[in-house]
Amino acid sequence: MSDESQFLVRMASEDDLSAVLSIERVSFGDAWSRGMFTWHLRQPSTDLFVVACEAAQAVEAPVVGYAIARVVDSESELFNIAVHPTRRGEGIGSILLDATMHWCASTGAAEMWLEVRASNEDAFRLYASRGFVAMGQRKGYYNSPREDALVLRGELGEMPAGSKTIHRADAGLLGRSGDPILSSASQPTRQETI
Repeated sequence: MSDESQFLVRMASEDDLSAVLSIERVSFGDAWSRGMFTWHLRQPSTDLFVVACEAAQAVEAPVVGYAIARVVDSESELFNIAVHPTRRGEGIGSILLDATMHWCASTGAAEMWLEVRASNEDAFRLYASRGFVAMGQRKGYYNSPREDALVLRGELGEMPAGSKTIHRADAGLLGRSGDPILSSASQPTRQETI
């Protein structure tokens, strides 16, 4: 798929949980349960749970990635982000991260925090390209395999004039791999298989 391919980032629904769970299980040795995803789905006042699909197929398209974040006052946390292994390298992770940062900034967050496996250089490069800086390390944070996490912090910038936000399952943000960044992102869990 070329860099011009477009993807739709939309709010997740209960119907997306099986696809999200499938991506989660092939991405992480210590996968979240269906109940954990359901819990975040039911926190719409504080949590963002989005999925990425090919825009050409809109709402009917298979889910190729997802992200979950939370905003509390002026801080946001990226809990989880993953792209299906067969779709990695297409810019979907960047699109999900940018949409998540955009939403967090639009709800009043000034900064975002996240953890990433110390060995995940691809994810670290993506976060660094969005202005994230390592603020510390959590020893033995990840299981399966056991590994340290780097704690990253990014500042969320000004929202571009006239920019869109994510509202409901039938609407979303369109993006192309290579689009400029909107801001920067964090919280304990994982967010590295992008």
